[in-house]
Amino acid sequence: MYSRVLRRKITNQLAAVLLGLAAIIAVIPLFSILWYVLKQGISGIGVTFFTNLPAPVGVPGGGMGNAVVGTLELVLIASIISIPIGLGAGIYLYEYGNSKLGAVIRFLSDILSGVPSIIVGLLVYLLVVLPMGGFSALAGGISLAIIMIPVLTRTTEQMIRLVPDSLREASLALGATQSQTLIKVILPTAIRGITTGIMLAMARVMGESAPLLFTAFGSSFWNVNLDQPIAALPLQIYVYAISPYDEWHSQAWAGALTLVGIVMIITIIARILTREKH
Repeated sequence: MYSRVLRRKITNQLAAVLLGLAAIIAVIPLFSILWYVLKQGISGIGVTFFTNLPAPVGVPGGGMGNAVVGTLELVLIASIISIPIGLGAGIYLYEYGNSKLGAVIRFLSDILSGVPSIIVGLLVYLLVVLPMGGFSALAGGISLAIIMIPVLTRTTEQMIRLVPDSLREASLALGATQSQTLIKVILPTAIRGITTGIMLAMARVMGESAPLLFTAFGSSFWNVNLDQPIAALPLQIYVYAISPYDEWHSQAWAGALTLVGIVMIITIIARILTREKH
């Protein structure tokens, strides 16, 4: 009897050590990337980087202020378009997912989540850029929204399904309607997970450059108009990274660090706003 208990304790401790080791191995690449980007990009970060326009080759100074503003504008446009659609589709799959239409929506959502982003850019180029007669921030936002929608749809459905059925049954038993139960009980319970899904979708599209090459195109000037080409950090980083100039390489690393910082700030704010209050 004693040997069996001892064997179970040893097995439990061994499993705990292996799981902890697996967790450490999983985060090593993340911290390695963060450390390398920080080491390479911190020297290029300064006030002028966020306030100045890109400088020509050989001219000291310059920054990516227009690209930072452009990235935030594109993600805002994409979020305004995709969040209502993604949440609505996720709720529909939860309520009516067993129907034929629900199965079709789930299947198409899975396919869309695996489509390469450059294909999305080409699609928006044909459907939006050509009819509008030029590249624009609106086209770039639409391309990013298409990438966000399947992520938001499946995340919303899965987070709502994690809500215990007992809460739904209790609400209905107290006389609440199905819509009242959904709005006042289920969604508030799942809001933390849904918000996390929104942040993940935003973080994913914030670093996309391929679809923006065919839609937003990029710009060297300040611009916030929806019907004009607009700069974005991924595009600026791409252009600078493939250039043969050391000054632009430094700017590219600074842009990459800025992009990582924006994602981290958005995630931290979301965690603070959705944390449980005791």
